[in-house]
Amino acid sequence: MLALHHLESMNDQTDTLLHVSRAAMACDFEVRFPAGGGEECVALALRALELLEPLEQQLSVFRPDSELSRINLLAAERPVRVEPGLFRLLQRAVELSNETDGALDVTAEPLWRLWGFARREGRLPTEGQIAEALGRVGSRYVRLDPTEQTVSLTRPGVQLNLGCFGKGYAVDRLAEKLEEGGLGDFLLHGGQSSVLARGTGGQATQGTPDSEGDSPNFAAQNLGQSPGWIVGLPDPRLPDRRIAEIRLRDKALGTSSSQFQSFRHAGKRYGHILDPRSGRPAEGVLSATAVAPDATQADALSTAFYVLGPEASLRYCRRRPEIGLLMLLAPQGGGKMEILSAGLGDDELRLIE
Repeated sequence: MLALHHLESMNDQTDTLLHVSRAAMACDFEVRFPAGGGEECVALALRALELLEPLEQQLSVFRPDSELSRINLLAAERPVRVEPGLFRLLQRAVELSNETDGALDVTAEPLWRLWGFARREGRLPTEGQIAEALGRVGSRYVRLDPTEQTVSLTRPGVQLNLGCFGKGYAVDRLAEKLEEGGLGDFLLHGGQSSVLARGTGGQATQGTPDSEGDSPNFAAQNLGQSPGWIVGLPDPRLPDRRIAEIRLRDKALGTSSSQFQSFRHAGKRYGHILDPRSGRPAEGVLSATAVAPDATQADALSTAFYVLGPEASLRYCRRRPEIGLLMLLAPQGGGKMEILSAGLGDDELRLIE
């Protein structure tokens, strides 16, 4: 389903924005751009959004005939040749798993299903069940042959899930299509939790959080005088309240939070973002936002930072100055929520009291 909307400018210095959207991957993908490009830009945005169906057909574990499902079915028995773009994505997944000490792992599918999050029916597994599932988790079980462009799973029962990459990867692919068509000033998001910006930016109106609560809002305020698109981040405890604004220019942003996808057992809350190393839900972080050169990396790192927690995430950012971080930590002992940031300049980040 496609939708086309007109956004009136927020002030006299900002062009009217158009936004074109399409539902895919259980969310809405949207392109926003200045209206000055006319019908050609609208047609280009519509063509870019048409990529979503084949991408979902390739990446979804919920479609039994997807390319990823085919890998999960066959790759433990024999090498499976995959499309070059998917092969490169799997290479990045293994690289990021190694860089984050296993906090991000595309083989965590058995854990995700064990805890019931695949069907949004959370349940508490036994220690024995967690140990058994952990025996089938680890990027070391993924063998990639760059010459043959094949993937093998070296242990029976290993299953891939690209959920922490999928929206960001789709956003990057759509952005490539837009840029190839000559559009150089736009903001593109998938479910509002994965955002990519190109060009000097227009003024964007406040968005609506998606069903998972991971979504930044698009802000109407200015953040200094620098050019770029302004993205507002909601308070994960009060999604209608914006807690920060980040200016994006030729960068991407990903946000992860489990505040709205969780279950309770015996008075304890269990969120849907799992630590692949322990087999249990990550704790202590309310939300983690990563800013990176591309949406695939931002999407993945937001999940990794949520799992790693503050100290390890800050160390990661110190080693990679191109990466930005904004992390909201759960209050301890009735205290206030703590906000940590790294790699974001004064003209890129504004905290809102």
